[in-house]
Amino acid sequence: MNIHLVITFMGRDQPGLVESIASIVTREGGNWLESRMSHLGGQFAGVLRVAVTEDREAALMKSLLQLQESGLSVNLRSEPAASETVSRSFVTMELLGSDQVGIVSRISGLLASLGVNVEELETELTTAPMSAGLLFNARGLLQLPSNLELEQLRKELESVASDLMVDLQLHKEI
Repeated sequence: MNIHLVITFMGRDQPGLVESIASIVTREGGNWLESRMSHLGGQFAGVLRVAVTEDREAALMKSLLQLQESGLSVNLRSEPAASETVSRSFVTMELLGSDQVGIVSRISGLLASLGVNVEELETELTTAPMSAGLLFNARGLLQLPSNLELEQLRKELESVASDLMVDLQLHKEI
């Protein structure tokens, strides 16, 4: 039986960091399934999902945890590989507006109250072209619960976006 490991890591950014993880996964018989990684503030952080057979799980986990000796923070979680797929409804959310304290808190609070799961979230600050002020940019992939229609989500989010004076766009994923 296959096991899926979800691995999070963070360490000082340097060449070869991803390769050190990838070579361990390969050497221990794992299959790299998906990942998200990013350089932020001098650190390199990531999360990845790896499939491995049950009999190789302990060796892979031990080898990955040895990376901590080189200053890399590593966390591991394992679970049996899911065998069934569930139909899910996804929406992409894009938000743009002047930077201010509390944008993520207000939006994520509303999403949580509606039972919406944030699958992915990317945020960044950029300089506004005309005013040189800071713009807050967010892009998220949202999973809607079965009892929530896109139009209801749009109405609720537009109310908060209006209060925050930010532009909001929602697109149904196909």
